[in-house]
Amino acid sequence: MSKYKQLGLKIAYYRKMKGYTQEELAEKLDINAAFLGHVEAPNIDKAISLDTLFDIADLLDVPPYKFLDFDGN
Repeated sequence: MSKYKQLGLKIAYYRKMKGYTQEELAEKLDINAAFLGHVEAPNIDKAISLDTLFDIADLLDVPPYKFLDFDGN
């Protein structure tokens, strides 16, 4: 599985743990909901900027490294 797909699945996991829909999180991030949907889609390799990743981490109250730890949980 590609790193982008793993990243997207982690974003989806933590988003759901916080109780946000894709639309709610996208609105808080001031990004397009379709873009977030592509990032989280397991069949699409979609890159995101570090700025966006840091914003997601801040909003979901998750340390940024958690999204990039592909060997652990």
